[in-house]
Amino acid sequence: MAAITLYGISNCDTVKRARAWLGEQGVDFHFHDFKKAGVPEPSLDRWLKAAGWERLLNRKGTTWRKLPEAQREAVHDAATARALMVDQPSLIKRPVVAWADGATTVGFDAADWAARLKD
Repeated sequence: MAAITLYGISNCDTVKRARAWLGEQGVDFHFHDFKKAGVPEPSLDRWLKAAGWERLLNRKGTTWRKLPEAQREAVHDAATARALMVDQPSLIKRPVVAWADGATTVGFDAADWAARLKD
């Protein structure tokens, strides 16, 4: 199994770009699709600890905007954000990458990723 795991949704444009970029770099990685395989809750807990719930929760996407206002307003800490992300994985900002060194990143940044791969 690959030492790098990229988590996301296969039809997400950012995830598509990230997967293509890794492929172009010749990087072996495992892709975990939230829609097909669900959100691994132990991993979600690590991401929340590493990145924080404010960074991990995608408030710019369609899924967030479609939520009832009361449900959006009820998200005020890591526990409430976590419950919503488990219920609706599309609310997790993508991609989330678990790197070989144990680090976790959220979002796609080619320059940062290239630096990580050199180390």
